[in-house]
Amino acid sequence: MPSYAEPSPSHSHSASHSPERRRVTPPSRSSNSAVSNYDSAAEHQHSPSRPRSQANSRSRSRSNSSHSRSRSRSRSRSQAGSDFHSDRPNGNGSYYSRRRTRSSRSGSRSSDSRSSSRSQSRAPTRTPSPASSDGARSVNSNDIRAAEAELLAAETAAEQGPPPRPFRAYRLKATLRGHKRGVACARFSPDGKWIASCGADASVRIWEVGSGKCIHVLMGHLAGVSTVSWAPEGGLLASGGDDKVIRLWNAITGEPYPVPLVGHHNYVYSIAFSPKGNMLVSGSYDEAVFLWDVRGARVMRSLPAHSDPVGGVDFIHDGTMVASCSSDGLTRVWDTSTGQCLRTLVHEDNAAVTSVRFSPNGKYILAWTLDSSVRLWNYVDGRCLKTYQGHKNAKYSLGGGFGTYSDGKQAFVVSGSEDGGIWLWDVTSKNVLQRIETAHEGVVLDIDAREGLLVSCGLDGCVRVWEVEGDEQEGEESDSKRALLDEDAMDVDAKI
Repeated sequence: MPSYAEPSPSHSHSASHSPERRRVTPPSRSSNSAVSNYDSAAEHQHSPSRPRSQANSRSRSRSNSSHSRSRSRSRSRSQAGSDFHSDRPNGNGSYYSRRRTRSSRSGSRSSDSRSSSRSQSRAPTRTPSPASSDGARSVNSNDIRAAEAELLAAETAAEQGPPPRPFRAYRLKATLRGHKRGVACARFSPDGKWIASCGADASVRIWEVGSGKCIHVLMGHLAGVSTVSWAPEGGLLASGGDDKVIRLWNAITGEPYPVPLVGHHNYVYSIAFSPKGNMLVSGSYDEAVFLWDVRGARVMRSLPAHSDPVGGVDFIHDGTMVASCSSDGLTRVWDTSTGQCLRTLVHEDNAAVTSVRFSPNGKYILAWTLDSSVRLWNYVDGRCLKTYQGHKNAKYSLGGGFGTYSDGKQAFVVSGSEDGGIWLWDVTSKNVLQRIETAHEGVVLDIDAREGLLVSCGLDGCVRVWEVEGDEQEGEESDSKRALLDEDAMDVDAKI
């Protein structure tokens, strides 16, 4: 999952309206002593006995020469070892850089020393190891350093993977037609293969993403349907509508569950399944938030949440908390086990809040308000971190959410707009990544994002699927996908 950096708070203009519902490297080793001891031992073993004075004189000469060669080799090895460094942090917390350095002249003026120094500097990984008295070769520290550096570089490259891709824009893939009136909500299934949509025509439709075909039309609500939610396993679908009822459906067969969830006294605006699928949270025009036992079809807990209609609810990723929002300008976080209100978020503008979403990592909350703003909250300390603006939202309850790009390393916020557009902002920088100006004819009520796809719906009665533009180097698979992204995008008219 991508990271969400905490930015500085920001604010926006105020407006307060009641929403029109959308029911619709290892340590360095000095080799000076090893080389010196090696040279001394070799001289002692192979030199014949001589008169003491002559032997002493020649011994001193050889000792000086040995000392010179030792210093030369030591410096050469030091220089060669500095040519390759690993990416492991040093003791000061900084990182070594991998670079070539010009070999410096050896301290010895002997031509043999200078030649040895140059050869070791130019080929640090292939420096010949000195032979011992029995003909075996000793281990050269330069070879060890070079091998470790190469290994660490390979491991680092494998961990980091290829460089991240930049943001790639979305293009229309398909238009799904079948609803007779405005479409209030559209959601991808957990596996991304299906889309559920609902609208003012009192129907719930299930579409196949790959083909764009309408697989099921679910009828049972007596009025417009405002919200749908998939259970985590994907086989169960819930819908809530203006008939005050939450209905459960077998998404595979299209059959309804025999017992609906009844308890709200007014329109059901928003619902969401818990991560385990055993609970459902709902928000209603009756100002209440209900926690439902799905298996028992009963209310587990009723939360006197707000003083105005509840426009949005959502579960956190571990199921321990739910968030709710209302036209009273408040966003509240609740403990699901106790029903206690843990935090109340309110902006100084106190604009009506119509929709709410937890971030995938559970650290933040997105809230849509009727002052044409989407705000990112740190709900732990109650700070508004970011305000995303540019879209229009003064009348309708709009929805959206989080998405990812750059191979999942970066996150964006996506929202609909009352002018028919779709807006995408980078979460951290607030930069507009893309604006689709004519996504729909009229208000774009809801958007859902999943793995390179967007699904949007609006008052024009259409459900539209958007796909990330293809990469020219992705091969035949991408070519087949791009065939769906031509100017004549797939336009599916449901036959059911």
